[in-house]
Amino acid sequence: MSFDFVIVGGGSAGATIASRLSEDPNVTVCLLEAGGKGAGALVRTPMAVVAMLPGRPKINNWAFHTVPQPGLNGRRGYQPRGKALGGSSAINAMVYIRGQREDFDGWAELGNEGWGWDDVLPYFKKAENNSRGADAAHGDTGPLQVSDQKAPRPISKDFIDASTQMQIRSTTDFNTGDNEGAGMWQSTLFHSPDKNGERCSAAAAYLHPVMGARANLTVITRAHATKVLFDGKRAVGVLYRQGKQNREVRASKEVILCGGAFQSPQLLMLSGVGRSQDLGPLGIDMVHDLAGVGQNLQDHLDFVLGYKTKDRDNFGIGLRAGLKLLPEFFKWRKDGNSMFASTITESGSFFKSDPSVDRPDLQTHFVIAVVDDHARKLHYGHGYSCHVCILRPHSRGQVFLQSADPMAAPGIDPKFLSDERDLKALIKGAKITRSVLEAPSLAKYKRKELFGVHDNMTDAEWEAQIRTRADTVYHPVGTCKMGHDDMAVVSPDLKVHGLKGLRVADASIMPLLISGNTNAPTIMIGEKCADMIKAEYAE
Repeated sequence: MSFDFVIVGGGSAGATIASRLSEDPNVTVCLLEAGGKGAGALVRTPMAVVAMLPGRPKINNWAFHTVPQPGLNGRRGYQPRGKALGGSSAINAMVYIRGQREDFDGWAELGNEGWGWDDVLPYFKKAENNSRGADAAHGDTGPLQVSDQKAPRPISKDFIDASTQMQIRSTTDFNTGDNEGAGMWQSTLFHSPDKNGERCSAAAAYLHPVMGARANLTVITRAHATKVLFDGKRAVGVLYRQGKQNREVRASKEVILCGGAFQSPQLLMLSGVGRSQDLGPLGIDMVHDLAGVGQNLQDHLDFVLGYKTKDRDNFGIGLRAGLKLLPEFFKWRKDGNSMFASTITESGSFFKSDPSVDRPDLQTHFVIAVVDDHARKLHYGHGYSCHVCILRPHSRGQVFLQSADPMAAPGIDPKFLSDERDLKALIKGAKITRSVLEAPSLAKYKRKELFGVHDNMTDAEWEAQIRTRADTVYHPVGTCKMGHDDMAVVSPDLKVHGLKGLRVADASIMPLLISGNTNAPTIMIGEKCADMIKAEYAE
């Protein structure tokens, strides 16, 4: 089989690019996805994230793990990643956040022309169909449905009040380039009458409506890419495994890798693109020595505080909680406005660790349930939790090959807390977050603290808590970074340095981690990449 473009990975960027390129009926596009169609009931139901996220069993989830982390007492971190069309947007908490103006201006200042805030804002707007309508910051004609919470719990609103009681201002819009404040999240939820309250993954937005309707778009699921094929220094196709069969697809114009921060560098290395000292011992023939492949891994390290409550107007586990959910399910099926449309994290905040900081460097996600070890440890009854993460970590890790077997998981080493500055910031964030949770508006819900956090804790006690329980909040980036320095993998047009016919377009190209959730920026990257490709081949 031969196509103009072959895209590897049907996640947030891959789904976007496949849809946009195939808008031209004269262009042929093939999309390879290792998972399934991402259209089942668990994906469509926002609350079902609690079934997919833990990875037990692996439902639409690669459920990766890191290597042991010295900064986390030698623990192996958990790294869920979406395995279906839509990628991680099929299993995430659906929070629609773009990041801060300074994040993208920082990319441009590093020499990535065309990636400043004013450059990328049109692509955020192009993607978006916001339930509030269009304005200077938002769009209402794009494929991606963005909506206010459908039936937020009172406790989520009380979190905002508690934040203001601790001098964190309130906000109604986190997505203008300045995200400081506490407020209700907007989420990637359908707000059309026929699907109101359903998850709008990138596949539901961009792919599902056109699959089967465009003769020039071929989507192959259960297709695990194993190698990029090269003719000299030009990418010409992809090998993939489907079931027990090894198959091949050819690209006359370009191969575009959209496997994410873990699997795009993994596929490059399996294909002979990376550091010779890493690939040679594995018996992989070198195609191109590129030092930055797999390096520069950045992620948001996160710490959770949790409480049990007698309040039953939130998510709980047990017979009473289950009985309460029954009418909520039927209400969701009827009009979408029920707890089943809840993203579990309905509100949150961005704030500064210190008044001297120029912009927020900490983020919280308030959760209407007990969260313990990525929902892999369950607590009966009702409770609530709050995540706090450092937004711009100094620690840098890497992705590497654990073997030359293309079906093996990549090696993931975030090197959490390898830079002491991250620990200091997270301790400050945990202290401020606890003060919010103990503020009057939330204190009325408290029955019992769950993890041994108490008043007047020393920094050493906070450090022990963090090293014992902190882990990712699911925002890995940077392993095929964009730029011009010796460690850059792609140029600002997302072409792999030193090679032809090959681009990378996903969160791995971010040179610096943005200050917030990474799904919306990854879709933006897909939109911008598609436009760059269209412009190049129109010439």
